[in-house]
Amino acid sequence: MNKGQLVDKIAGDAKLTKAQAGSALDAFMGAVKGALGEGDKVTLVGFGTFSVGERSARVGRNPRTGEEIQIAAKKVVKFKAGKDLEEGVNS
Repeated sequence: MNKGQLVDKIAGDAKLTKAQAGSALDAFMGAVKGALGEGDKVTLVGFGTFSVGERSARVGRNPRTGEEIQIAAKKVVKFKAGKDLEEGVNS
């Protein structure tokens, strides 16, 4: 499912226009992005938790040449599925 299909589904289920559903989805994604950017967790009970983790610098290898390269440290987004989501997927 892509973003357009998700907007269509939200609009149909919530009885909103596609524009309203698109705005709501954009607002949700912006709020999550902002919270994660500040280092906060976003927990949606039953759905899951978005958080930020640290990935340390490390030495990698160029698969084409075999040459060692330095990979910089960076922050990564993590998602841990909630119980209701896992049960919905596995039912």
